[in-house]
Amino acid sequence: MSRGMEHEMSEEKYWYNLTTHTVERGYESPAIDRAGPFDTEAEAANAPALLAARARAWAEEDARDDAWHESGSADPSGEALGGAGR
Repeated sequence: MSRGMEHEMSEEKYWYNLTTHTVERGYESPAIDRAGPFDTEAEAANAPALLAARARAWAEEDARDDAWHESGSADPSGEALGGAGR
């Protein structure tokens, strides 16, 4: 795909502006202010809920990882640690 075609395709996408809390089409604002791209305006409008759900999932995963590291009793495969017989 040519660089020009890639740019045109991105211009057709929708973005959620994190500063103004509005949906934009194409590159209306700086990248740091945008979440996306999304294929539809409705998907972009749902960006805050999607971002919150992803943040919750990442926090839950981090909490599971932290609990595993704190227990120190098994590796992810469930085998006991300690080096005996290794």
